[in-house]
Amino acid sequence: MTDRPERPGSRPKTDGLPKTEPLTPAQLRQDAAAKRMLRRLVQGENPPTAPLSIVDRLAGSPYANPTIQVGGVDTSARKTLDFALHLAETMFRYGAGALEVETSIIAVTAALGLKNIEVDITNQSVGINYAPKDQTPISLLRVVRSWTNNYAGLAKVHQLVTDIVAGGVGRDEAIRRLNEAITSPKPYPRWMVTAAFGVFAAVFVGVLGGGVASSAIAFVANIGISLLARQLGRWRVPDFFITASCSFVVTILALLLWQWGLTASPSIVVVGGILLLLPTGRLVSSVQDAINGFPVTAAGRFLSTLLTFGAIVAGIAVAFVVGELTGLQRIDVTQTFPPAYDLWVLIIFVAAAVMAIGITEQTTWRLLLPTAAVGVAGYLVLLGCGRMAIGDRFAPAVAAVVIGLLARVVALRMGAPQLVVAVPAALILLPGLTIFRSMYVLTVEEADVLAGAGGMLSAGAIVLGTAAGIVLGDVLARPLTRSLASNERRRARRR
Repeated sequence: MTDRPERPGSRPKTDGLPKTEPLTPAQLRQDAAAKRMLRRLVQGENPPTAPLSIVDRLAGSPYANPTIQVGGVDTSARKTLDFALHLAETMFRYGAGALEVETSIIAVTAALGLKNIEVDITNQSVGINYAPKDQTPISLLRVVRSWTNNYAGLAKVHQLVTDIVAGGVGRDEAIRRLNEAITSPKPYPRWMVTAAFGVFAAVFVGVLGGGVASSAIAFVANIGISLLARQLGRWRVPDFFITASCSFVVTILALLLWQWGLTASPSIVVVGGILLLLPTGRLVSSVQDAINGFPVTAAGRFLSTLLTFGAIVAGIAVAFVVGELTGLQRIDVTQTFPPAYDLWVLIIFVAAAVMAIGITEQTTWRLLLPTAAVGVAGYLVLLGCGRMAIGDRFAPAVAAVVIGLLARVVALRMGAPQLVVAVPAALILLPGLTIFRSMYVLTVEEADVLAGAGGMLSAGAIVLGTAAGIVLGDVLARPLTRSLASNERRRARRR
């Protein structure tokens, strides 16, 4: 029997082809799971063009998942916006960072029932745009024109935001409490702040290796420059010239006392005088703003910080020039000073210095001892890093990370922002002695200009490393403090 030729368009025979067995239920489930996995790898969990909700900015902050208060809030949205702007202006005046201000505004407006909010923060201004659907939008702007030392007020504002987010405080009560925090007097009178300037300088000179005479001179000199700065402020002298005048006075005084043989460590006396002039809080905030995505605010604060550093350096340089012209004896800046006291005495001195800084920054009294404990821990880490010889630039950064981490834990437990604890505790890490020696070499020792410039760059690296370490410590502590933030909000609800 012969095979017939296939007709055009007819199907070929498939009897000789292998047949596919039907898939079992287990194989069907595996195939579906593989398709879902491939879809996730290609597409992702969310559509790539979906906008980020502004409330998502609260993730990682103490105000995550705010309790929404509803019930006719949109009818008086302008009052809520005015309150949020007033809150932001107060926080900026007291030294808060841009991220903290932004999260506070978002948390407060969300908790008080406002949606469709956009926040824009620059160096000196805070803008809020409220654009509900099918309604006339509202745009408000507030400019911050002054700053003051009031960490106690910043802690009160932080606690107020926490209570609002917890759902225990309405708008009218929040307005009353904010006005009360602004108008309430600072914790410490002026005479106590002036005395704290002197106490800090005296004990810090002891930490650096100065004796009793040098500490006494630093105490008197710092009280003098504190009174000078206050008087120049009454005369409306710009801050740049106030800082330069203070650094000039303390430097020329140390040179005169060195000439008269009343002190053997003039450089340490100068360091004790200029350390409190350093804009530590502003520098930490500027680094924090740069890392957290606020470049305009960070640039403005960086410029202000550089101007303050420039004023300190200018005052020291002018004092050196005057000393050279009047024939004052030159200082041996290469001289090193061994510890003048035992370790346990130095720890007491560090604790006293940190508490004195807290008083000058108007920190509430119940935070003084915890802040001192954080400062002592950072100082011990600094000493340990020095024993391990990891480098003069890297050791302060490591100690700053520890201070930043502990400061966030302590601050949340005490109902305050991290900056309130971290800045006073970290001031002892700044390289005042390196700044003084480098400025002396740049001004007096003309043959060693490169060495002086290298010293200033080294001091700048230490300062920036310390500020970045504080911010890194805060970031590392966030996963560890989520329960603390929730506990704080639960306590607020019970109140």
